[in-house]
Amino acid sequence: MKTVALAVTTGMLHFELSLAFEVFATAPAGVTVPWYEVAVCGPAALSVGLLRVEPDLGLDRLQQADTVIVPGWADVDEDPPADLVDAVRAAHQAGARVVSLCTGAFVLAAAGLLDGERATTHWAHTDALAARYPRVDVDPDVLYVDNGSVLTSAGKAAALDLCLHLVRLDHGSSIANTVARRLVVAPHRAGGQAQFVTSPVPAQDHHPLGALFPWVIDRLDQPLTVEDLARQARMSSRHLGRHFKAVTGTTPLQWVLTQRIRHAQELLEKTDDSIDTIAATTGMGTATTLRRHFKSTLGVPPDTYRRTFRTQTRPYPDGNGQPDKRP
Repeated sequence: MKTVALAVTTGMLHFELSLAFEVFATAPAGVTVPWYEVAVCGPAALSVGLLRVEPDLGLDRLQQADTVIVPGWADVDEDPPADLVDAVRAAHQAGARVVSLCTGAFVLAAAGLLDGERATTHWAHTDALAARYPRVDVDPDVLYVDNGSVLTSAGKAAALDLCLHLVRLDHGSSIANTVARRLVVAPHRAGGQAQFVTSPVPAQDHHPLGALFPWVIDRLDQPLTVEDLARQARMSSRHLGRHFKAVTGTTPLQWVLTQRIRHAQELLEKTDDSIDTIAATTGMGTATTLRRHFKSTLGVPPDTYRRTFRTQTRPYPDGNGQPDKRP
């Protein structure tokens, strides 16, 4: 069982704290793999926004967690408390995976964990982060950044994207999708936060690509061109590209490729299909093409991914801190 410690102190934002607790504290129905053990760690009973929080443990216990999550920091013009900064730094030195949500990146930067690293935070505060911590490579255009042992997310809803990414890393795509369905959110959003900086979320329930997305998902095994998508959406290819950029933050073909890879992940986890069969089913054509795109996107080849997550169907799956080490 993986332990997750939520680091809290006066000045935190309650949205990110509640979001992380919702994702990691309770396993969704139907998930039988050992879930996370969550502890709220802080110096004493405190107020988070209008909420009263009573931590389970002190900040010193962050060092014993597998993952430490630092929620958003309310006033980015104010230095975070020294005891919080020291505890987060000590946890990382002890081997914990340290994660910031939204403006929690200011805490990680104060601890020196982002020096020389790429990182992000809420788009409204990326300039402030870069100015105060010039050794940090601030990327304002992404939803989250995964540097391995240190991860940062953009603002608000992007914190949920990063939490689902952590579940995907620990338990595989299928279980992450189950968590996303319980929360009624997309399991993975393509594109970056730049799409949200100047364009408000549409008030209407339907947008020009609303019917196109499921049409594509149902046809991933088929060759799909930009012209095919434009024809189905009843618009020009150029107009389609503009809509895709506005809605997803990426191009039509890149979005299709992402869906193919996500589908390949599920098939690798849930079936014994050969790589050639999965390549055909996901529209990749050949095993060579699948392997190239899969490794480029996820950092590991399909065979390695399968060995890591195919065992999730067993009672004590390897890769989750359990004793089953069967290949």
